[in-house]
Amino acid sequence: MLPQEIIRKKRDGGTLSAEEIQFFVNGITDDSVSEGQISALAMAVYFKGMEYDERVALTLAMRDSGEVLDWSDLDGPVIDKHSTGGVGDNVSLMLAPALAASGVYVPMISGRGLGHTGGTLDKFDSIPGYVTQPDNALFRKVTSEVGCAIIGQTANLAPADKRFYGIRDVTATVESIPLITASILSKKLAAGLHGLVLDVKSGSGAFMPSHEESIELAKSLVAVANGAGVRTSALITDMNEPLATAAGNAIEMKNAVEFLTGAAIDPRNWDITVALGAEMLTIAGRVADRDEGTRKMEEVYRSGAAAEKFGQMVTALGGPADFMERWQSHLTLAPKVVDVFAEQEGVVEAIDTRQVGIAVVELGGGRVRAKDAIDHSVGLDQLAGLGAKVDAGTPIARVYAHNDDQVKLATNRLRKAYSIGASGAQSNSIYQIIDR
Repeated sequence: MLPQEIIRKKRDGGTLSAEEIQFFVNGITDDSVSEGQISALAMAVYFKGMEYDERVALTLAMRDSGEVLDWSDLDGPVIDKHSTGGVGDNVSLMLAPALAASGVYVPMISGRGLGHTGGTLDKFDSIPGYVTQPDNALFRKVTSEVGCAIIGQTANLAPADKRFYGIRDVTATVESIPLITASILSKKLAAGLHGLVLDVKSGSGAFMPSHEESIELAKSLVAVANGAGVRTSALITDMNEPLATAAGNAIEMKNAVEFLTGAAIDPRNWDITVALGAEMLTIAGRVADRDEGTRKMEEVYRSGAAAEKFGQMVTALGGPADFMERWQSHLTLAPKVVDVFAEQEGVVEAIDTRQVGIAVVELGGGRVRAKDAIDHSVGLDQLAGLGAKVDAGTPIARVYAHNDDQVKLATNRLRKAYSIGASGAQSNSIYQIIDR
């Protein structure tokens, strides 16, 4: 086979065979196809799309480009979730330990922040000593003994995707649903999962620009994952406002600890975390239906079992043994704390959630370039949600920063992001569940 003939076939709207896709992915992995050829195929797929069978073949080929984990030695189902990203989305932090406390294993391979969206690994980097890139032996040990381990992608998992994504990122071909599908699922399926639940965001802070495209992506992910042999469903959830009332790294970790201990729980965060957990327990066969799954999730939070598992995971991955009891001593928050007030009194009518995320990036809590270091101590909390009343005594947010210039920049960004009027918009949590 010749790479250029495969490119030509897709360019002209043809359907690639599994053999042609496997050949090309092998070339991505061993460098026998050039960056120019990879970008040409990516652009051809961007314009011509891929059929269902092509998407499955691409996902499986990229999954098999490296190591595929085997958890057959464990005595229970292995499941995971994936979020398409948002602002104040720290669900993974509370979800994984709750599932571990419910009798399933969660080897959660997560990512870092991308654009305006926060990254789960960046949040864990705010904990002193926590190892986000352990070797496979430690990863397996923690998953087996604790029941959950939240870490980053290793070099051995889906290496073809790493090269392919890096080229897509600089050739304006990221926004292709077939390629997004294969990229997300190749990494998740390489983790050796029995089941997967997807949290696909929709709204002003979501990766996909419209609700219709969020649904299209969810349907593609669910169909391809099930076609690849992993039972999968997706929740379409709202991102027209930050999910938690906090956005930043150490600040979202603080928010998660307060959720787990019951000290402070954001209602929307509770709704989505419990719903995702119920879906995952149903897929894993640990409960008869979503209603029983909901009751189980609520029980492990209220009993403190989820908080106990989280503390065990942190310790097992190198963090402080007393993190849950003395998190204030271990998390560093920026010293300058300033309330931001809207320029008029009223009710929050709309939020440009993407701009809230950009405010965190401008504070230093996110990356402009992939190689940038981030400041885990900066961010926002007390974020007002849709329908909230704001006035001279009630801020739209509170900024954690190091200097007045940072505060001024964040204040201006937040005031532009919040629309204040006479009446508030309806707040949503979950739009629908897609299971086929």
